[in-house]
Amino acid sequence: MNQETIKITAYINESDKWEHKPLYLEILRMLHHNGVSGGTVLHAIAGFTNKGTVETTTMVDVGSQLPLVIEFIDTVEKVESVLAELKKMTGSRLLVREKVEII
Repeated sequence: MNQETIKITAYINESDKWEHKPLYLEILRMLHHNGVSGGTVLHAIAGFTNKGTVETTTMVDVGSQLPLVIEFIDTVEKVESVLAELKKMTGSRLLVREKVEII
């Protein structure tokens, strides 16, 4: 890929929903539907988001509050084409945009 590429990272929680469905799955479906070259969801074993408490997998009742990280990389044009919808879906969750070089 000789074009400029961008990586987007979204930090959400397991319990986040979009139209009563798991947000992480709905984001992947949206990315796939819009022709993004690929996306990955990473499941944390511990972490916290925003002002929440630290959650770990060793807690007896995790309650689906562990962080999830969603990443995808594509051209600037492709990322721009899905960014508005992604922002709408993630609301106040953290999104990070980085220029990357594919080697």
